Amino acid sequence: MTTVGELWASTTEVIGDRNHARWLVETAVSVDSIDEAVAEPVTDRMVAHLDRMVARYRGGEPLQYVLGHWAFRHLELAVDPRVLIPRSETEEVTGVALTIARRVHPRRVLELGTGSGAIGLSMAYELPIEGTEVWITDIDPDALDVARANLAGIGRAARNVRIAAGSWFDALDTSLRFDVIVSNPPYIADGDLEVATDVLEYEPHRALFSGSDGLDAIREIVSGAPARLRSGGSLVLEIGYRQGATVRSLLLAAGFSGAEIIPDAAGLDRIAVASVP
Repeated sequence: MTTVGELWASTTEVIGDRNHARWLVETAVSVDSIDEAVAEPVTDRMVAHLDRMVARYRGGEPLQYVLGHWAFRHLELAVDPRVLIPRSETEEVTGVALTIARRVHPRRVLELGTGSGAIGLSMAYELPIEGTEVWITDIDPDALDVARANLAGIGRAARNVRIAAGSWFDALDTSLRFDVIVSNPPYIADGDLEVATDVLEYEPHRALFSGSDGLDAIREIVSGAPARLRSGGSLVLEIGYRQGATVRSLLLAAGFSGAEIIPDAAGLDRIAVASVP
């Protein structure tokens, strides 16, 4: 019989990427690590599952959707074409929001446009259980279904999470105020030629594109955030790498103080942070 190790070797030969082959095989045979199962035999059902995944992968579908899950900070998230693929830049955005939230106790946090729940659920998971309340919102009911599925994976911290459906702040009761508002909104300009083909073909356009300059959603969030933040509260946004100066101007015009643009690990403008007096 074919072993897990042999299946890994043959899959590597077919797709030309040893690490991607590892992850595909691990998912197909339901093991956490190939290293612990290289000598185990595989079933016809496992091979058929892997064949289907390899066909999708070779057809251009993003690996994360083929696997059906992806790691984000300390979480393993379910992902599919209903939501954006979690990316390392968004992990950095989450880290900034967490640093700010840890300074406040008790704290109420809001993630707008949650998608898979990556940011909001990570904050609920990584912040102390006591004294933490996290709200996550999305206008897309399909995205919220994915976020709800991922909520079940964060254990006891799930009790601190509230979910609301609607467009940005319209999802929430007007009486709610927050210490930190964080979002990875759509920020790509319509027709941007830099967008990769697989992103265009597979990821949800509603979560990617935002008007002729990519700033429609950011403008709406920036204009509405001051009224939803407690005194001294902060807004943290993921932005496009060419949008730093413009977003900083929008924040200052909306009455924020200390607006700052933080580069990502690649040195590109990526995170906008500002607070209200």
